[in-house]
Amino acid sequence: MTQKLKTQLLDFPVLLIIILLIPLVGFFIFAAIFEPKFFIFLAVGMIICILYLLILRNRLIKKQSEIKLWIQNYREQINLVEASLQQEQIAIESFREKIINYSQLKGLTERLSMCLTLEDTSKTFSAGVNRLFGDKDTTIILYLFHSKTGTLGISSSQKGQMRINIKSKKGDIFDQWIVKTMQPLLIEDTKSDYRFDVERIVPQDARDISSLISVPLMVGNKALGILRIDSPRENNFTTEDLRFLTTIGDLGAVAIENAQLYECVEQLAIKDGLTGLYLRRYLLERMPEEISRQLRFKKQLAFLMFDLDKFKQYNDKFGHIAGDIVLRTMGMLLTDLFNEPGMLICRYGGEEFSVLLPDCTQQRALELAEEARRRISEQTIILRREKTRITVSIGVAVFPKDAQNPKELIHKADQALYLAKDKGRNRVCVAS
Repeated sequence: MTQKLKTQLLDFPVLLIIILLIPLVGFFIFAAIFEPKFFIFLAVGMIICILYLLILRNRLIKKQSEIKLWIQNYREQINLVEASLQQEQIAIESFREKIINYSQLKGLTERLSMCLTLEDTSKTFSAGVNRLFGDKDTTIILYLFHSKTGTLGISSSQKGQMRINIKSKKGDIFDQWIVKTMQPLLIEDTKSDYRFDVERIVPQDARDISSLISVPLMVGNKALGILRIDSPRENNFTTEDLRFLTTIGDLGAVAIENAQLYECVEQLAIKDGLTGLYLRRYLLERMPEEISRQLRFKKQLAFLMFDLDKFKQYNDKFGHIAGDIVLRTMGMLLTDLFNEPGMLICRYGGEEFSVLLPDCTQQRALELAEEARRRISEQTIILRREKTRITVSIGVAVFPKDAQNPKELIHKADQALYLAKDKGRNRVCVAS
C-alpha cells in the first residue's frame, strides 16, 4: 500500500512537467527559427515552470515526510502486535507448562494415596518431585523430623536418577534456617545472599550449591520435615518454582502424616500399650514364617515362655498400678536382654511373656534363658517406697527337636514352664 501511494505521488508531477515542457520546447523551436524576440516569453515561461517545480518539490518533500511518518506509525503498530504476540506465546507456553506440571502433580497425588508405609511414601514423594524438578545436576533432599527425638534426619536424597550420600545428615545452615523460621526459602545465588555465610557450607558438605529452593512440610502447626532442591547453577530457580514446590510440599506433608498415622495404628494393633512388646497375635502370625525359614536353611528355632512367679501377690499387696510397673520393668529387661536381630519378644498374655529365637540351638537357648532368669532376679524394683525383687519361671522348646509345627512348639514350651513352676519356680526347664 505504501509503495503504491509513493508511485501515485511521483507519477502526477512527472506527467505535469511533461505537459509543461512540450509547449516550451515548441516555443523554443519557433523562437529560434521565426521570431528571436519570442525568447523573452520563453524565459518568462521557464521562470514560471521553475517556480512551479519548486512548489511541486516542496509538496513532494512534505508528502515524503508524511509517508515516512506513516511508515514509522505502521512499524510501531507492527512492533506492538509482534510484542503482543510474543507475550501471548509466552503465556501459552506458561499455561502449557502449568498444565503439564499439574497433570504430573495429579499423578503424584494418586500415587501417594496408594502408599501406606512411611518408607513407600518417602520414596514415591521424592521420585515425583524429581520428575517435576530434577535434572542431572539438581539434588533433591527430603528431611523428616524423628517422631520421638524431634531431630532432623534425611529420609531420601537423590541427584538426577541416582541416590547420593549427603554428609550433613541433620541439614546445613539453609535447612537450619527453615527449622527456625518455618518459612519457604529461595536463594538465587548463595554467594550474594547476605543472610548466609557461604564459607560455613564448605566444611559441612563438599557439594557445590549456588541456588536452591526449600519449603517446610507442615500440617497445621505440626512440622513434619523439609523438602529441598539445590543446584550448582546460579539463578536456577524462580519465585514460580518456589510457589509450585510449596503446593507439592503441602500434598507431601499430608501423605507423610497419613503414613505416620497408619504406622502408629499398625503398631497399636500388634504391640502391647503397657510394655511396648508385640502381642500374641503377631507372634502367631510370625511363627509359621520363621519355621519355614529355618526348615529351608536346615537350622533350629528356639522358643522361650516366661511367667512371673506369684504375680498376684504384687497386685494384692501393692495394687494394680504397682503390677503395671512390674510388667513394664519386665518388658524393658527382656528388650535389653534379647536385642539381637531377628529375636522376637512378645507379651503372651497377663504376666506371661515369650521370646522367639531364630537360628538358635537348645544349648544356646538354655544359656540365654538362664542369663535372663538371673538378671531378672537381681533387678530391684521400688513399689510404694519398698524395694522388692521379682523372679520368673522359664520353659524352653526347640524346633524341630521338640515340635513339628508352631502350635506344638508353644505347647511344649508351656509344658516346660509349668514343670519349672512345679519344681519350685525361679528356674529354667526344657521340654521333654
